[in-house]
Amino acid sequence: MPKILTIVGARPQFVKAAALSRALKKYKLKEVLVHTGQHFDENMAEIFFRQMEIPEPKYNLGINSLSHGAMTGRMLEEIEKVLLVEKPSVVVVFGDTNSTLAGALAASKLHIPVAHVEAGLRSFNMKMPEEINRILTDRISNYLFCPTETAVKNLRREGFDNFKVTIENTGDVMYDVALYYSQVSSTRSVFAEKMKEKNRPLVLATLHRQENTDNLSRLKSIIEALNELAVEFNIVLPLHPRTKKILDKENIALTFDTVGPVGYFDMIELLKHCSFVITDSGGLQKEAFFFEKQCLVTRDETEWTELVDPGFNFLVGANKEHILQKANEVKNCKMDFREKPYGKGNAAEIIALSLKEL
Repeated sequence: MPKILTIVGARPQFVKAAALSRALKKYKLKEVLVHTGQHFDENMAEIFFRQMEIPEPKYNLGINSLSHGAMTGRMLEEIEKVLLVEKPSVVVVFGDTNSTLAGALAASKLHIPVAHVEAGLRSFNMKMPEEINRILTDRISNYLFCPTETAVKNLRREGFDNFKVTIENTGDVMYDVALYYSQVSSTRSVFAEKMKEKNRPLVLATLHRQENTDNLSRLKSIIEALNELAVEFNIVLPLHPRTKKILDKENIALTFDTVGPVGYFDMIELLKHCSFVITDSGGLQKEAFFFEKQCLVTRDETEWTELVDPGFNFLVGANKEHILQKANEVKNCKMDFREKPYGKGNAAEIIALSLKEL
């Protein structure tokens, strides 16, 4: 029976790991969980493990608060030590973080097969650290588990049919998670009751991408748009620690109250109750769709083009007027969300069954 070593480090990966861990357990596959420590704040990491009943990591590497190069290098070094001890049959990595790339590099250099969950995504912006991570991870992976047909086509267009790899459209494990936890989120969310007290429509916003937070012009423009929308809407902005630090340092004022990072059940309830979403997050773009909400994406491109083309999501960049214009358009818009580009909600099972055959 194969031994699966799963590497996680950031909030979206904890969510995906929850779905896959359940499926691996169902098929009696042994899993060793490694947490790199990339997200170490209580609300950014540990709360997800508790809330989502993710198995306790056997290894917590505690690597965080470093530059991209230093963080990836340290992770590579420490993950290699773990792999030499555990000798897994396959290493599973998720998404596009430094933890993803470090895990894939460490495994491939030791000739251990790599399975990349959420393979084939492309924003076509090489200035994004995530784009570099996902491209390199795909190239050194053996099993490419794609969330959509668009992702499969990206890999085929890049010549992956010429490599000795397995490419499979499994659907999106995030959709599995959304369906599973939405059944219990109202009883486990601290926001569920609070939201009933508000008499204005709710807008869920997040802001953490470096392309926005490290560019003061973009950051100020997005904040100005949110401040203006706060006159009409109840803006709920779970503030990423790094974003808060920059806002405080630059004295960029908000006209509405923010909240700290929230747990996944809170996020589900916010999605259920909001009018629409404004975000630069990759995962939240999809989660908005899962809960049938339109989304304004404060980026200049997205890897989730299948949501932009039909008009579910809109690329608004950091342009204040564009954000306000689209917000006004979508606030009363009704869309047909019957299209299912992310599968049937059984992606984790498909991946687990593939891994079982190793």
